[in-house]
Amino acid sequence: MSDHHHHHHSHIRVENPPKVSVGPKSVTNACKMILKAMPPWKAFKLLQKLNQKKGIDCPGCAWPDPEKRSKLGEFCENGVKAIAEEAQHKLADAAFFKHYTIDSLRKKSDYWLGQQGRLAQPMIKRPDNARYQPIEWDDAFQLIGQHLKGLDHPDRAVFYTSGRTSNEAAFLYQLFVRKLGTNNLPDCSNMCHESSGVALTETVGIGKGSVTLEDFEHAEVILIFGQNPGTNHPRMLNSLEKAKKKGAKIIVINPLKEVALLKFKNPQKIIGWTGSGTDIADLYLQIKINQDVALLKAWMKLLLEDEDGLDQVFIQEKTRDIEALKADLSSYSIDELIAQTGLAKEDVIESAEWLKSKSKIIACWAMGLTQHVNAVDNIREIVNLLLMKGSIGKPGAGTCPVRGHSNVQGDRTMGIWERPTKAWTDKLKETFNFTPPETPGYNVVESIEAMNKGKVSFFMALGGNLLPAAPDTLLTEQALKKCELTVHLSTKLNRTHLATGSTSLILPCLGRTDKHIQSGKEQMVTVENSMGMVHSSIGVLTPPSQALKSEPEIVASIASATLGDKDINWSSLVEDYDNIRDLIAKAIVGFEDYNARLRKDNGFELPNGARIGEFNTSSKKAHFTINKLAESIPEGHVYTMMTIRSHDQFNTTIYGNDDRYRGVFGGRNVVFMNEGDMKKEGLSKADTVELFNNYGIERRIVGFEVIPYDIPSGCLATYFPEANPLVPLHLFARKSHTPASKSVGVNVKKV
Repeated sequence: MSDHHHHHHSHIRVENPPKVSVGPKSVTNACKMILKAMPPWKAFKLLQKLNQKKGIDCPGCAWPDPEKRSKLGEFCENGVKAIAEEAQHKLADAAFFKHYTIDSLRKKSDYWLGQQGRLAQPMIKRPDNARYQPIEWDDAFQLIGQHLKGLDHPDRAVFYTSGRTSNEAAFLYQLFVRKLGTNNLPDCSNMCHESSGVALTETVGIGKGSVTLEDFEHAEVILIFGQNPGTNHPRMLNSLEKAKKKGAKIIVINPLKEVALLKFKNPQKIIGWTGSGTDIADLYLQIKINQDVALLKAWMKLLLEDEDGLDQVFIQEKTRDIEALKADLSSYSIDELIAQTGLAKEDVIESAEWLKSKSKIIACWAMGLTQHVNAVDNIREIVNLLLMKGSIGKPGAGTCPVRGHSNVQGDRTMGIWERPTKAWTDKLKETFNFTPPETPGYNVVESIEAMNKGKVSFFMALGGNLLPAAPDTLLTEQALKKCELTVHLSTKLNRTHLATGSTSLILPCLGRTDKHIQSGKEQMVTVENSMGMVHSSIGVLTPPSQALKSEPEIVASIASATLGDKDINWSSLVEDYDNIRDLIAKAIVGFEDYNARLRKDNGFELPNGARIGEFNTSSKKAHFTINKLAESIPEGHVYTMMTIRSHDQFNTTIYGNDDRYRGVFGGRNVVFMNEGDMKKEGLSKADTVELFNNYGIERRIVGFEVIPYDIPSGCLATYFPEANPLVPLHLFARKSHTPASKSVGVNVKKV
């Protein structure tokens, strides 16, 4: 954005990426970070409880916890960073907001904003005010209630949710919003894994992955597409290491060489401190950005050459439309497909041989597959491959979309969705005796468009940081500023708080690490991990400020101020979270006896048809589908750019300015580029460039430093959110509307 123009970039230091990930270095790094944020006693208390049974569910990623937990601590470097960030000792209180105007805060980096401490009391920015000022809780609730009651239609309000919230808060939130009369419930999965949900529901009848953690110990081949676990969910590396020890072959499909997928040192085992580490990838396929469908088609054509490798019985009994798929595949030439991927033919043939001879195959993927215009095709094509092999619904095999945020999947299970099914609204109607709206609400992209057109005047966020998370930064900022009232439930100050409506409220809430005390009693919240296990999370710290309220309490108070307490007594629900869970048990299939099952052992598993080979599609069979190759970038553009995260980052939270695993230190305005492409453009290392494109209007970002990197020709990588101004709002996936942040056409010009 414009405030980066005047920075000089000489402070960025570039080294060769390390040869090995995790290991002792990640432990020292994590310790440094947490001790900078809080005193040692507090750090020790937190780390002891992180991801332990009856402990705190890490607010970072959603990777499941193993049955047997490590005594050395069941956490990773980025989990520790997340905890350090949330539980920091510093406070951003009224004195802080008195010191800074909103304009002066806008000039600060996202990293700086996150370092200012925990929000301490409710704040309001009134029309024509330059600063946030304190407000009493009750006045804030009344203000929101009056605004919502005064709308001429509930669809003029949008209610966003982040994956960090709890099941309890999410359930109350969607119940309130639907009782208000709208389905405008966009959430962060619209920007991440919506494509997975759409593709999986269509093909195998459930929008979630089918594998469990145990399946990794039985797998023979593990495919990892478009994913960087070393930074985003490092504990996954433990599962991959175990799988390797049992003889699994791991094939990585990713444009960038990511060090954690090459070599991993496990810090939870002494050998991880001293040994040379485990080689993770048996084969590393550095594919050109978004050519996954071409690779999958090539593999399937090779499998069909002699059909010995196919599971004919499974195909016959459990699937439909294989003939249509075969006909589609026969229209492609194998050499042309391989040429499109940019891979060596022998690597494609070798990996196809492994797939041919093995049947227990797990496919994992993340944003690298879900954020393209043809994202749904990408995932449906993976399903085609697995179905040919009979690799869904049996031990050691299946689909594994790896979710980012720790409860993004639970939010969806709780009904945070702008397109509820008929079954969902019927069950709500039966449980709560009202008629929920059935017309689809706005997703993230549609919400931003509607705010921009003046169709929405109220925006509320339950957690999250929408502005940097969304595409098309300048447009999104303008959209938020057009609202009459914006409301943020947050633990920390973030960029979105600074894109204020004419009135804006910041309502500070408790985090995962804080104790929730309601009516004198300690409460627990619950979450669902990436593999459909529901379990509790119990905070251990005294909240940093007495003025904080919990998310369920804030949601209930807003509901009560807006709708009153006659049909649903909102405040009594929050006195004991068991009351909320009793309602969830009635309203959602799979949560019967919620409270009792939660307290047994370590939570419970939700029903999952695909996991047991039952496909709840329209035909009760799994569907083969016909998928298109990637579309090319618009004419007049030379490069395909993808946005990625640095190692010092989780979603929009920036923990520091280094990306240790890629050898970049001290800055984030960089572009990773193939050396051959640099020569063609007459660029040398550390040159400053601008990146620009034209999707109807010209978008550009300036002052980015070029870094030569091991990346296929024609492909560029930049950090998110710095490069988001180049991602057009209307460039999104077919069917899922997920922004195509990983295949943006751009050009590069030396400054």
